[in-house]
Amino acid sequence: MSPWALLLVFVAAVAHASWNVLSKRAARADGVVFVWLVAVASTVVWAPLFAGFLLVTGARPDLGDLGVIAVSTIIHLGYFVLLQKGYGKGDLSVVYPVARGTGPLLASLVAVLALGERPGPVGVAGIVLVGVGVFMMSGGGRGDLRGLAFGLMVGVLIAGYTIWDSQVVSAFAVAPLMLVYLGEAGRALLLAPVVFARRGLILPTWREHRWPVVGAGVLSFLSYLLVLFAFTMAPVSVVAPAREVSVLIAVVLGGRLLAEGDLPRRLVAAGVILGGIVAIALS
Repeated sequence: MSPWALLLVFVAAVAHASWNVLSKRAARADGVVFVWLVAVASTVVWAPLFAGFLLVTGARPDLGDLGVIAVSTIIHLGYFVLLQKGYGKGDLSVVYPVARGTGPLLASLVAVLALGERPGPVGVAGIVLVGVGVFMMSGGGRGDLRGLAFGLMVGVLIAGYTIWDSQVVSAFAVAPLMLVYLGEAGRALLLAPVVFARRGLILPTWREHRWPVVGAGVLSFLSYLLVLFAFTMAPVSVVAPAREVSVLIAVVLGGRLLAEGDLPRRLVAAGVILGGIVAIALS
């Protein structure tokens, strides 16, 4: 990986862990309304950048571009809603690392079971490490089991959008900025009918959580945009695991800023998950 790609991935990891902390802080708000407000805020804040991009490049999405972006938008919609619901049920330092580790684990298991691939010793070790890390995160079956369950479900969607979006910006040659911005706008539009049915919650949620809304809107957009740019500079098999250093950042932030308990064990478990992710990528 080039130094520039590595820098992009590291900044993206910090931004990603940070917006998840903000989302966790708003976990008691209505999850759908909060996710919608974040999408609206992101669409508004980043509109000048997107307008400048269109003006300078002259790029215009065709029907094919809109089609593949729509698929990405739907996957991301499920991801954001389920993640926010997970933060209402479990700790950040459980949900986040389990979700980030489950994606590579599932992709490898699908390759073995459905595609007949046979991973080498390093790949097998990676799969085992992720499984062990998830078990450690569960406290041997006595810990935050609801957070663990949501982390596993979110991980399925992470695997889906990581694979799909890497193809959108490479094989389909859609500009990363276009994919991310239209995805944010599309998510706001798709959720609008549901949110307007709960219109009485919009203003109270905004008043109470305006800074988490704006912060998450800025940082979630920035973090994923940087990762997509990194996908154009290095293989997804290298970028995807490298960005998962965010699992350690998130666990530390959860323990220090959110006063979530059992930090030493969760940090060790997150380190084991991260080691498994890296091993899977190198296999």
